[in-house]
Amino acid sequence: MSAVFKSMEAEFEPLSEERLDEVVAVERAAYDHPWTRGNFVDSLRSGYQAQMLGANGVLLGYFVAMKGVDEVHLLNLTVAPDHQRQGWGRVMLDALALWARGQGAQWLWLEVRISNARAQRMYERHGYRRVGERKSYYPAAHGQREDAVVMSLKL
Repeated sequence: MSAVFKSMEAEFEPLSEERLDEVVAVERAAYDHPWTRGNFVDSLRSGYQAQMLGANGVLLGYFVAMKGVDEVHLLNLTVAPDHQRQGWGRVMLDALALWARGQGAQWLWLEVRISNARAQRMYERHGYRRVGERKSYYPAAHGQREDAVVMSLKL
C-alpha cells in the first residue's frame, strides 16, 4: 500500500471542525497522550494555521501552528501511523516553512518529546537545531512528566 501512496497526488486543505472526528482518530492512534478534540477546536477558533494533508480521501497527516510577531510555533505535526516513514512529515514541514516565510516569520520553533528520537532526527535533517529543553513539559505514563527538546529553524 505504501508504494501506491507514493505515486498518488497529495493535497493540503484547511483543517476544519467538520473533519475533527477523523483528525482525532489519527491523533489517538499516533500518541499515548493525544491532543483532545477541545485542543483542536481551541486552535481553530484562535485562528491558528491548521492544515490537513490527504490523498484520494485518505488523511495522511496534519499540522497546527501559531503565528507570533516574527516567528511561528509548530504546535502539532502528525503523520497517520499507517503512512509514517514515507516522507509526509517532510512535505508538511516544507509547507509550514513556506507559509511562515509568507507571513514574514524569521524563525520556526517547536518542542518534541525527549524520547521521540525519530522526530528529532527528521527535524534536524530539515535544518532545525536544538536550542534547549523544557523540564516536565509533556504528560507521561503513570502521572509522570517528560522533558521536551526545544528546536528552532532560522528562515
